[in-house]
Amino acid sequence: MKAIIFDFDGTLANTLPICYYSFQSVFKEFDNRDLSPEEIRAMFGPSETGIIKENLIHLHKEQAIELYYEKYLEKHAHLVKFNSEMDDLLRFLKENGFKLGIVTGKARRSLEISLKALQMDNLFDVIITGDDVIDPKPHPEGILKALTLLELQKEDAIFVGDSEADIAAGISAGVLTIGVHWLEDYQTAEFITQPNQIMKEIKHFKQMINEFTIQNGF
Repeated sequence: MKAIIFDFDGTLANTLPICYYSFQSVFKEFDNRDLSPEEIRAMFGPSETGIIKENLIHLHKEQAIELYYEKYLEKHAHLVKFNSEMDDLLRFLKENGFKLGIVTGKARRSLEISLKALQMDNLFDVIITGDDVIDPKPHPEGILKALTLLELQKEDAIFVGDSEADIAAGISAGVLTIGVHWLEDYQTAEFITQPNQIMKEIKHFKQMINEFTIQNGF
């Protein structure tokens, strides 16, 4: 195992509340629609720009996209809190020589806002966003692209995610998959596609990695 690749929303950071808020603001402003978090979550897959272009009825889609990012930035500090346990995990992994990656459906613009706010912007060796793929998860394109850029084989990596689409993408890519429910908000309560392992505590994942490094003399 040489690399650990993560999903972002609901996996590395509890950003789902800011995503819901921003989408709700957009659909209320432009379509006068009140959407629930469940309705918004059902749209997940494409990047935010893709979601708005595909689901917004109003013709002024570019203005709606700009409003999304405006709301995302405006409320980020209030709705997304720094997680010291996650920060500790990522720095532990870096210190132990693992390559770190992100494969997310988010657009790069919103991801960069979150990474900077959460002090994660210098931790990852590869980042694949929804802007970088033709086929979003559950298609494995993003994970395979990350492996190519890292110059690694599928057996060298783990993919960690909180949604059904994450697990399906990881399995399709041929990597070990970890399904997580370790943040307050996550996308999938029950995995239909079974991951190799399910983790409900960040500390348990860190313990697993620590045991691996000791066994392999890292």
